[in-house]
Amino acid sequence: MSRMTVWHFSEMAYPPAWPAGDALGSHRVTLPNRLAEPEQVADIYHRHLDEFRLCDELGMNIMLNEHHSTATCLNSAVPLFLSILARETTNARLLSLGTPIANRPDPVRVAEEMAIVDVLSRGRLEMGLVKGSPFEIAPANANPARIMDRFWEAHDLILKAMTHQDGPFNWEGEFFHYRNVNIWPRPWQQPHPPVWITGLSPHSGRMIAERGHVAAALLSGGIAAGMFDAYRKRAAELGWVAGPDRFAYCALVGVGRDEAEGRRRADQIADYVRTSPIVAEPFRNPPGYAPVPANVQVLKAGPQKFVAKVQTADGRIIDPTRGTVQDFMDAGTVFAGTPDQVFEQIVDFNRAVGGLGHLIIMGQGGELNHADTCDNLRLFAQEVMPRLDELEMPENPYAELAARTVSAAE
Repeated sequence: MSRMTVWHFSEMAYPPAWPAGDALGSHRVTLPNRLAEPEQVADIYHRHLDEFRLCDELGMNIMLNEHHSTATCLNSAVPLFLSILARETTNARLLSLGTPIANRPDPVRVAEEMAIVDVLSRGRLEMGLVKGSPFEIAPANANPARIMDRFWEAHDLILKAMTHQDGPFNWEGEFFHYRNVNIWPRPWQQPHPPVWITGLSPHSGRMIAERGHVAAALLSGGIAAGMFDAYRKRAAELGWVAGPDRFAYCALVGVGRDEAEGRRRADQIADYVRTSPIVAEPFRNPPGYAPVPANVQVLKAGPQKFVAKVQTADGRIIDPTRGTVQDFMDAGTVFAGTPDQVFEQIVDFNRAVGGLGHLIIMGQGGELNHADTCDNLRLFAQEVMPRLDELEMPENPYAELAARTVSAAE
């Protein structure tokens, strides 16, 4: 058996602006910020911080992310909120998932920010380094071409900045140039905080495995199984067995005292999924952002307004902007119902993807209010979370390959 850790996540959305975003046809990039009333935004910030603090009391960990120029996420600077939570919480691990490092012009600054949070929290940081969504390219004034090459160079620079302790070093890369890199303070955790990277494809799984980081899939349903399997196989080829602690999955979760209440909560949370893809066409797929094979698949799908990225176990394609709770449950992006039903859904999904060490629950989304959110989190923590210790993880099918690899090397 292996214990599954639980993280709570919310994007701190701003639903009052959603009707205007619907009318404009874009909740991102072009939606005027005059629609964001500072008083309402402040209330939203404070209620979410209260909910994250509740997670600390309930024994849950906390995940944050950031997005820019959008009414779907009010957190545009994840290190700021991490710093607040580093002070306001005591036990929770704090996960940034994450920081879109390929869009940031200064990776050394990212290393400094993460080191400060790690020290301030006394070693509770989990550092997520992400590619970022295509909608982020324009607000960041970034070049979408060769974004993954830039990502991996930024990744390498950040980790070297966090681990180098002998004075300044010089960095002359293809994308970044520094004469003197010497961050103060160095991180609390040595050699550096644990690293998480999001992905979706088998190729991503192999690349993440080569670095031994945690691979995280967000709201992708059973598609995540392909990435996780590719990770396990590549790890075995390199001579080590990837345990469940290397895999994370994020789902929307609604728990109720009866099935109807759980589904109602999940339905409100799912408004996050229904609104996030609504973005003006020029920002959906910047030239060079997606790999050629992915663009070929989009072209083959035909001239659709939106090509869904999730599908049900029986192969149905779901348009997230119109999906029902049952659609999302069939796709594995939502777990909803009574505590017993939610637990069984997690059991089934865990088996389908070959075993998870980390479950990220989106226990708040859309217009789910503070009282409902707190009750949702309490029910999950009290009635579902303790039972996750009962989960039996599937055996790694590549364990024998890893043993042969080690023997051959010896």
